[in-house]
Amino acid sequence: MIIPTKNPSSSNVSCSNCKACCCRLEVMLISDTGVPEAFITRDQHGGETMKRLNDGWCAALDRDTLLCTIYENRPWICREFEMGSNECIDERIKFL
Repeated sequence: MIIPTKNPSSSNVSCSNCKACCCRLEVMLISDTGVPEAFITRDQHGGETMKRLNDGWCAALDRDTLLCTIYENRPWICREFEMGSNECIDERIKFL
């Protein structure tokens, strides 16, 4: 297993050695991918986001495995968030 350093590069980033950092971000639902209603929060204007629990993580994240429980129906933003991208590395650094 690769251990991330204080300055991880895209070459040592893997979802298998991550602490689900991206699953702590606010995720707006901007397209229909089939996210189950139980994982959706709506604001007063009808805007939809992924529900987050008190621990700050997405409600769809399995806390034991740190894997998405709705992976096949995950939001478009989650599909576009690339492992090892600058955004990914920035989020990982926050939790090192």
